[in-house]
Amino acid sequence: MQEQIRSIFEAPTGDRPPASRIRHIAVVGNALPRRCGLATFTSHVVDALRARFPALMVDHYAMDDGSGVAYPADVRTIAAGDPAAYRLAAGLIEASGAQAIWLQHEFGIFGGDGGRHILGLIERSTLPIVATLHTVLERPSPAERAPFEALLRRASHLIVMAERGRRILQEVYGVEADRIAVIPHGVPDRAHADPEAAKARLGLSGRKIVMTFGLLAPDKGIDVMIEAMPAIVAAHPDCCYLVIGATHPNLVRDQGEALREALMARAEALGVAGNIRFVGTFLEQEELLDRLEACDVYVTPYLNMAQITSGTLSYAIGLGKPVVSTPYLHAAELLDEGHGVLVPPRDAGALAAAVSGLLRDDDARDALARRAYALGRRLLWPKAVERALDLIGKAVEAEAEDRPRTGLFAMKRAPLPLQLGALLRMTDATGLLQHGIHGIPDRNHGYCIDDNARALILTCRIEKGDRGLLDQLASTYAAFVHHGWNPARGRFRNFMGYDRRWCEEEGSEDSNGRTLWALGCAAARGADPGLRGWAAALFDEALPLAEALASPRARAFAALGAAERLAADPDHTASRAILRAVADELAALLAAARRPGWTWFEPVLAYDNARLPEALLRAGTALGDRELVEAGLEALGWLCGIQTGAGGVFRPVGTDSFHRRHAPPLPYDQQPLEAQATIDACIAARAATGDGQWAELAWRAYGWFIGDNDLGLPLAQTPDGGCFDGLMPHGVNRNQGAESILALQLANVAMISLSTTLDARKTRDAA
Repeated sequence: MQEQIRSIFEAPTGDRPPASRIRHIAVVGNALPRRCGLATFTSHVVDALRARFPALMVDHYAMDDGSGVAYPADVRTIAAGDPAAYRLAAGLIEASGAQAIWLQHEFGIFGGDGGRHILGLIERSTLPIVATLHTVLERPSPAERAPFEALLRRASHLIVMAERGRRILQEVYGVEADRIAVIPHGVPDRAHADPEAAKARLGLSGRKIVMTFGLLAPDKGIDVMIEAMPAIVAAHPDCCYLVIGATHPNLVRDQGEALREALMARAEALGVAGNIRFVGTFLEQEELLDRLEACDVYVTPYLNMAQITSGTLSYAIGLGKPVVSTPYLHAAELLDEGHGVLVPPRDAGALAAAVSGLLRDDDARDALARRAYALGRRLLWPKAVERALDLIGKAVEAEAEDRPRTGLFAMKRAPLPLQLGALLRMTDATGLLQHGIHGIPDRNHGYCIDDNARALILTCRIEKGDRGLLDQLASTYAAFVHHGWNPARGRFRNFMGYDRRWCEEEGSEDSNGRTLWALGCAAARGADPGLRGWAAALFDEALPLAEALASPRARAFAALGAAERLAADPDHTASRAILRAVADELAALLAAARRPGWTWFEPVLAYDNARLPEALLRAGTALGDRELVEAGLEALGWLCGIQTGAGGVFRPVGTDSFHRRHAPPLPYDQQPLEAQATIDACIAARAATGDGQWAELAWRAYGWFIGDNDLGLPLAQTPDGGCFDGLMPHGVNRNQGAESILALQLANVAMISLSTTLDARKTRDAA
């Protein structure tokens, strides 16, 4: 247990330059075996990263379009059409420990109008994002422009594969030049092979081979190349045009193989069907490269001149193939300075002349091949991912410099002063209002017994202060609780409208359990004898409902009330009985639900988690049962371990994590309630063991309020004791509701008491 607790405070260190400290990234795009260019690219990027940087952890997230693709076990899928899946992925990436996201963006890949679902991921993450833009549209539709521009604003750096992409980003979208990098498409590393040897292996000896590969689609210009084939065959009867690649899945879904059949029919009509071979399958990379080695001339007769990226063109250059292409953006740049031959689009005559010329002139073809191969050496995958990882490192370094620093552990540990101004502004003659709009009480949502019970606990725990004010507040909250009791149902009501009408005849199990807790606390700690007498009487009257509660948390709340009652009245047998029953049930739940790496009472995490081990600890202490105490310590130690963020800061289980079975917690949205519950539980653990490490963990959780958290932002508002409602991916929720204000002030009271205890111990030790 000591080692488990101590490890929570350990943070990674190192003396490497910040830009080289990348240990873990997430790559988001598509993945093989999905049949599309982006899937091929993303999978090859991941493979190249793992090969070039063996110590780097690379998580691969792929969009799943629901077409039934069976992805490898190491690919995490995101349902493209489900907005919630993107938010979940953001949380998973954040919780994984990844330092950055490398996003592969292509239009048509992400769900939602114009692909806007991807915003759920990028806006939900706090990590730096580097985005590779596979297409940069000069004239996007309004639906495409909005999410695309949001990505441009969010990304730390943008990668394009052609200079034209850089210019469009600057001229059309106003992106700063220093945020854009041009990194050409990567290519595999293969020796420059003799086409004749490759032809022999494939049974193509004696033929001149012209090739195009990739998914078959109307914009590939294959129809133009077929129109050029009669002239090529007339000059080179031995020419064979290989068209390699499956039909695009979207086309197959909508129209089957109509495009391929139309192309084959046209070849037949032109009398060149014997010189054209369609290979209608999706080939794995090595098999594809084997066929590409046999190619004499590679053609990309594409029709879309705005295309910025072509992986097939890059691969052809990487293997040293003479290329004839239309001048789409990628080809115009890559084939510049004599690295290929460009012909006008949709010009079958020009295409035929260029291909025939290269097939006829062996010396010119060989010289072009050598120039292409030399260029390809500069495009190898290791070089491409090195440049990209350098950008990611700079983004992480810049983000670390910009993020506010956390520093509670470097400060003198002193709790904030108790301030009740925020509590007073949320309280009227009826009770404590539930919600706030920023710092203003929101009357539209009225009151609830949950918050008034918590407020009653607060007034009873405060030992020093304006007694008159505290007694008046305690009376208000007690009156609300009393009015909430429904003797006909044997339950407490919970919600009340601002018009003082109850919204229900009985409240939730949790609100009933928490109200019993407040009554037990008031019976034990109330400053006024009349308050203590009232609380004891209502506690005894309502205690039978504890037996009917089924929720573990509700029963834990009731047990905490029983522990308070028993501490003040050791002969209160009903409290002893409920304490024993609940503690035994929690211990049994823990034993039944635990599994390797999961020391918890349920297969899921939810809210107010630390109350479960706290109930075991307080029950074990009150009953003198060491086994209960040990069970509570074990569960609390596990919980504190998973509630740890970067650098050892406290990271409460966020609401995004609720009810995910046996899954590591996601970081957002973080709630003050969790920090306060952890403080109480750690103080209970210290009281049960005398171990100072539990006090350290209580201080760590308390630091979350002050700014020792994932974002380095304080939630506590010191002038009046207010508290923001939560920590979101990009800042705080600036509303200040009753639950948050009470969580802070209850935490203050707990830490003031702990400080007093620790100071007294230091004084004794010094004496």
